[in-house]
Amino acid sequence: MDLNNLKPAKGSVSNKGKRVGRGQGSGKGGTATRGHKGAKSRSGYSKKLGFEGGQMPLQRRVPKFGFTNVNRKEYQGVNLDVLQQLVDDKKIKDTVDFETLVGLGLAGKSEMVKILGRGELKAKLKVSAHKFTASAQKAIEAAGGEVVTL
Repeated sequence: MDLNNLKPAKGSVSNKGKRVGRGQGSGKGGTATRGHKGAKSRSGYSKKLGFEGGQMPLQRRVPKFGFTNVNRKEYQGVNLDVLQQLVDDKKIKDTVDFETLVGLGLAGKSEMVKILGRGELKAKLKVSAHKFTASAQKAIEAAGGEVVTL
């Protein structure tokens, strides 16, 4: 260690920079680095979300159409091939109810489940869900299973 490489301990010295708005003698008095006039020079200024400097903002330029039905029911879809895969992996035996699907992570506990008809089902299952597509219901019954609507 020499005098030429002495340094203060890390974090002990902080250079806060020049203090603004403390008179003309400081070199940063007057406008205090904010420029002249305009909204940004005033205290309390905050830019509005989506503000584009006076240009028509994107959310007002883009056309809007259609409507959202507030009473729409959202269903979490579970396909037949997923159920068959679970049977093959020995995760389910002969009944599939809502608690089983939630436990396996296929649906949330506050969601409604709809069984969809993709894939084929070979196993005989008793399936309980909120809704079924016609093809899924036909496939489950063709495999000797039972459909229970919650």
